[in-house]
Amino acid sequence: MFKVFYPSYYMDSTYDIDFETLFEKGYKGVMFDIDNTLVEHDEPATDRAIELFKRLRDIGFKTCLISNNKEYRILPLATLLETDYVYKALKPKKYGYLKGMEKMNTDVDNTLFVGDQLFTDIWGANRVGITSILVKPIAKHEEIQIVLKRLLEKPVLHAYNRQVVRRNRK
Repeated sequence: MFKVFYPSYYMDSTYDIDFETLFEKGYKGVMFDIDNTLVEHDEPATDRAIELFKRLRDIGFKTCLISNNKEYRILPLATLLETDYVYKALKPKKYGYLKGMEKMNTDVDNTLFVGDQLFTDIWGANRVGITSILVKPIAKHEEIQIVLKRLLEKPVLHAYNRQVVRRNRK
């Protein structure tokens, strides 16, 4: 029942992902949510995020930010990170993900998506058929609507974690 929301991978942080290995496996493009995935909600690009995007370019990845935010929020980040972007992406609809792949000239087989929310980021990536990586949110304090979503995510993550444990026992 919950499987449409299950990520391909679940990591503690965007900054813990082994992008070198993923590139070696054939992935060529990475799309990112921004708020609580790369930076805290409504915060500017950090040195850590700028270094990550430099590293991704050095590896050979194409990158794109995918956000439901308006352009005034995403453009300054995209400029500092030197990356493409899609604003008003309408996640979890397919539109933003497909537009991001178009901008990167990648496809469902060689594209990754990294985000912090199951019901928008991961569900949308899964609907398109791309590899999804769920990360824990950067900030501990969030807006009330996000806090409510997190409560709804708990049973899904519990079921996901139980499945992973069962799979690892085999």
